[in-house]
Amino acid sequence: MEESAGPRQSEEPTKDRGPARFARPALIAGSLVAVVCIGLLVVIFFLDTFNATVYSVGGNDIAGDTQEARDIRGLYDGARAGSIAVLVFALLTAAAAGVVLYRARKSAAVGGDGEDDVDFDELGR
Repeated sequence: MEESAGPRQSEEPTKDRGPARFARPALIAGSLVAVVCIGLLVVIFFLDTFNATVYSVGGNDIAGDTQEARDIRGLYDGARAGSIAVLVFALLTAAAAGVVLYRARKSAAVGGDGEDDVDFDELGR
């Protein structure tokens, strides 16, 4: 009987790698969320700068003690604080996932499927 060219299923059940199986998706998600938060912080910085510039054009001082100046200075405080909190959480998640992947790198290489590697010539058969 001929063997199929598809991937073979090992007779042994796959070994549970513990938290390492969730580390790669956590690393990707944490990195992506961190990049989005950094982008949001850049946009908030430019909007804050634009609002201060527009307010200052009329001869008003953005550092003044008026209610309008305080409102403009505090316009994006909630978004800035939330973005920084999510950024810190995402960076901690990505760092923890990186550590887990780093610690599990040898067990993944040694605890493979137990079969020899197949070279290009053997694939053609």
